Amino acid sequence: MDLDVFVSAHRADWDRLEELLRRRRPRTGGEADELVALYQRTATHLSHLQASAPDPALTARLTSLVARARSAVTAPRRSSWRDAGRFLAAGFPAAVYRTLHWWAPTAVLSVLLAAVIGWWVAGNPQVQAVIGAPDELREMTRPGGDYETYYSSNPAASFAAQVWTNNARAVAICLVFGALLGVPVLWVLLLNMANLGVGLGLMAAAGRLDVFLGLVLPHGLLELTAVFVAAGTGLRLGWTIVDPGPRSRRDALAAEGRAAIGMAIGLAVVLFVSGVIEGFVTPSGLPTWARVAIGVVAEAVFLAYVVVLGRRAVRAGETGDVDAADRPAAVPTAA
Repeated sequence: MDLDVFVSAHRADWDRLEELLRRRRPRTGGEADELVALYQRTATHLSHLQASAPDPALTARLTSLVARARSAVTAPRRSSWRDAGRFLAAGFPAAVYRTLHWWAPTAVLSVLLAAVIGWWVAGNPQVQAVIGAPDELREMTRPGGDYETYYSSNPAASFAAQVWTNNARAVAICLVFGALLGVPVLWVLLLNMANLGVGLGLMAAAGRLDVFLGLVLPHGLLELTAVFVAAGTGLRLGWTIVDPGPRSRRDALAAEGRAAIGMAIGLAVVLFVSGVIEGFVTPSGLPTWARVAIGVVAEAVFLAYVVVLGRRAVRAGETGDVDAADRPAAVPTAA
């Protein structure tokens, strides 16, 4: 191979590839196609050069050029703050709104279950005796007892972080293990409602239900809503395995799973807000009505966010899944 002739014949391609790689602005469709073609052509040139006329300087240049081009051609799209803003403004509320018919009934049935358990515990001394000895129950429910001091047992910041971690774990179980036909989701709901119902029942039996609700409602409204949303999403994910609709079971599960992962991120933010309220507002010296009002406002803001932005995003075609460009191609299936 005549190295000078080889360089003269192909230098224009290498220089053009270098120019496309240095370009800061987004490439047009034609430029993207040109980049791919020049990358393949330069890789071939490098192969010929290494086999026939190895030249250290030229080989080093083409090796660097091919590596950079390969990165530009094959690297995944980088996320940006714009993606985060779009997710919070459309993706997350759309995903929550789409599962409304799953998590809203879940919330109603779960609250009813907690109320029934509370009524059962409050009206049956035998059940209370199984839960704990009389002295232990008095210690838990008396003024300044365990139920009240629980929220101020640790520094506010530490307590908020602990609460956030525990709740995030419950939400993650609902979202991740929902694919197991929803069985772990039902178990998480049962445990949470049983704990809530026992507290309701014991404090009602002690004549201090108003105190218990004043402690639970400020953070509990938003916290339980996040758990119910995660549970409804997990149940939907489990049902997708049973009835994937017009999509293949694999494609349907992949799409709903990607949306569930996005939900986990959004719900982590919701639980962070709930944890801050539980750590700083619930044990504060504010009047009960003020603490409850803060919880009601936080819950109302979240529901309005979901209904207003979520409905608008769903009508615009948003599903909570990643962008179409980032999804694997789906193979059409027969109905």
